[in-house]
Amino acid sequence: MKKLSSYLLIIVLSLGSIPTTISATEKNHVNVPKEIPAEVQFKLDRLDNIKNMDKSDLSSAEKKELRKEVKAIKADLRSTNNGLYLSFGAILIILLLLILLL
Repeated sequence: MKKLSSYLLIIVLSLGSIPTTISATEKNHVNVPKEIPAEVQFKLDRLDNIKNMDKSDLSSAEKKELRKEVKAIKADLRSTNNGLYLSFGAILIILLLLILLL
């Protein structure tokens, strides 16, 4: 029983280093899709147009509208990135359930 608890402790502690190494490798590699959908490309082009625009002759209300538009476009672009994210706690619970049920 003492060996089993020590083995489980070693497994749990070793799992703590896995997410950090995974996230470190993912940050170094930029995953750019080969083909960008048309609506996403349109939004990116609009952001570039706003960035390159001469804003010195705009009124404060127009600048505020541009800021709102930029925020809305960025929020839309962030929401299109669908993915599944599991925290360390969720992974640990799943592993413990698998161990207990098997």
